[in-house]
Amino acid sequence: MKFSLSWLKTHLETDVSVDEITDTLTRIGLELEAVENRGAAIAAFRVAHVIEALPHPNADRLRACKVDTGDGIVSVVCGAPNARTGMKAVFAAPGSFIPGTNVTLKVGEIRGVQSAGMLLSAREMGLGDDHSGIIELAEDAPVGVPYVTYAGLDDPIIDISVTPNRGDCFSVRGVARDLAAAGIGTLKPFRPAKIRPAIDGGPRWQIDFPEACPWILGRSIQGVRNSPSPKWLQDRLTSIGLRPINALVDVTNFFTIDLGRPLHVFDVAKLKGSVLTLRRGAGETIRALNGRDYVVDPEDCAICDAAGVLSIAGVIGGEATGCDETTRTVFVECALFDPVRIALTGRRHQIVSDARQRFERGLDPALMPDAVEAATAMACLDRSRRPAPSPPGNVTPPCAFPASPDWADRTSPPMKRLRPWNDWGSPCGRAILSK
Repeated sequence: MKFSLSWLKTHLETDVSVDEITDTLTRIGLELEAVENRGAAIAAFRVAHVIEALPHPNADRLRACKVDTGDGIVSVVCGAPNARTGMKAVFAAPGSFIPGTNVTLKVGEIRGVQSAGMLLSAREMGLGDDHSGIIELAEDAPVGVPYVTYAGLDDPIIDISVTPNRGDCFSVRGVARDLAAAGIGTLKPFRPAKIRPAIDGGPRWQIDFPEACPWILGRSIQGVRNSPSPKWLQDRLTSIGLRPINALVDVTNFFTIDLGRPLHVFDVAKLKGSVLTLRRGAGETIRALNGRDYVVDPEDCAICDAAGVLSIAGVIGGEATGCDETTRTVFVECALFDPVRIALTGRRHQIVSDARQRFERGLDPALMPDAVEAATAMACLDRSRRPAPSPPGNVTPPCAFPASPDWADRTSPPMKRLRPWNDWGSPCGRAILSK
């Protein structure tokens, strides 16, 4: 389970050091695997301003650039096709080690023009495979500031080992809760704003396999634009090794890690009929999101529409109803599945997914309504890519099957035997007696 320090602090109010956090994690049973400092290898690189980029006098494909590094103006010869006057880029000074090429820079002369540094591509920085041009930064990027600070790459990544009985700590919030209980800061409240429904209709649920799924929620969202997700969301997923795909998929991946709450979105235009049924498999074949075909048997819980199986519930979604750039209306699934059945299904089909890892360890059912609200808010992004406000949105009321259960634990202890050992007049005693 990986998360960044800044991600942890969205749930935990604390000012303690990374070392104190990691020591506490190990002490409370969340074994530390590693702490990664992603910015260490590129700490020397700076934000720079290309003051001038002219054709090289002796080479057609090169540019002779004047670059403001924050410490002065230097000459740099650059072969990138996107190097141009006025842009902001990432600069490496002589003496810097370039991780993507395993080269240490020196001042040189390229076809008669001095080059005292380098403007860098993502691959040269070890941040990806893109080497089609140098990295272009925003116009307001501050010149001379370390790139790792500007890009948030000075944010440590913490990797912990989660035991099978700690499904709650397969989430950033769960880890924050444990740290708060151990005295490392205060857990921030999680109260997502509710978006008031403005439309009715959409698919509804039917459960014919309650042993596998005792409760499920859903909601339709209209008018979505499945473009690339906002940069902050892409950066957060990339920091822990997840590849951003599109806005809708990235939202579900975010909440899988953030709250430990797997979600799934169906493209409503690809559904057949108005009812989604959870039932036993009947030997059907499904093409899953990983591109492989699986045969669902009676021990598997399948989510189906009028045309057939759409997904292997709690394990992996189907390709046929996946969201793409044409998606405009989605149906969000938020379910509670039996942990043992999910584990057996995943093992039987040899599928390891983030959803399976969490469902087979057990999840907090009381979180489901808030998770749906939070995901709705993030999916309903405006053009500035900010979460939608609380006024009505193009969403339906959440639909549940069955009606919301009462998850409160109720006990009937032998009160006469317990009375001598407890002060039943205290607030704690009254709370117990009220159950």
